[in-house]
Amino acid sequence: MVNPENYYEVIAAELDRYAKVPDAVLMEIVTRDGTCMWLWSNEEQPEWQGEEITDRELAARLCEPCPVRRLCLEWELRLAGEYQFGVCGGLTGEDRRALYRVWRARREQMNEDQDGGQQS
Repeated sequence: MVNPENYYEVIAAELDRYAKVPDAVLMEIVTRDGTCMWLWSNEEQPEWQGEEITDRELAARLCEPCPVRRLCLEWELRLAGEYQFGVCGGLTGEDRRALYRVWRARREQMNEDQDGGQQS
């Protein structure tokens, strides 16, 4: 179990492995293998369609078993930045907004480390 205080840091650290994956590759994988994309492209409706569920419940039901959940989250953080709404990558918009700040700081640090601490 992740300590709630470190929750976003743990997720951001997991996403570090995708830092150099090009956007186009992320998009291709997510649109090809994402559970929600499969449902949408096959015009399938989940069993719980029409139920009143929260974004957290939706993320748990739809995203949790998705094989590309973390790739989707990485792609969404890049695309939407701090303007996160709805459910994506297994997190609500509120959670992704909080994660974005930690994720962005880690990426900036990674870039500084790669540049040897020098500004371009």
